[in-house]
Amino acid sequence: MNPATIGEKLRNKRLELGLLQIDVAKITSVSEDSITLWGNNRNEPSVIYYPKIIQFLGYVPFNIDTSTFWGQIKLYRYLYGLSQKKLALKLEINQSTILGYEKNEHKPSQKILAKI
Repeated sequence: MNPATIGEKLRNKRLELGLLQIDVAKITSVSEDSITLWGNNRNEPSVIYYPKIIQFLGYVPFNIDTSTFWGQIKLYRYLYGLSQKKLALKLEINQSTILGYEKNEHKPSQKILAKI
């Protein structure tokens, strides 16, 4: 099976390691119900869980073009479990600005680049 969703990737890794859903829930600091819902593609994990999911899987399970600035921003957010809003607060900019970066609609100023 070629897993397409994050839930399928989690389920495959769990089965590969011979772990129960409760084991993965403890590793990723979520409820067993969350693991079940993700594994059955009934729900998607929030970005706050991405760092532990990435650590558990051993790779980034998203298709992100890291050769681009906007891909690097998205990867940074995912590695640190930051929503666009939380990253915007850290950088003291508007949330829509982060969205614009990730959509390659505009480039950051030198001031923002220095913060990043």
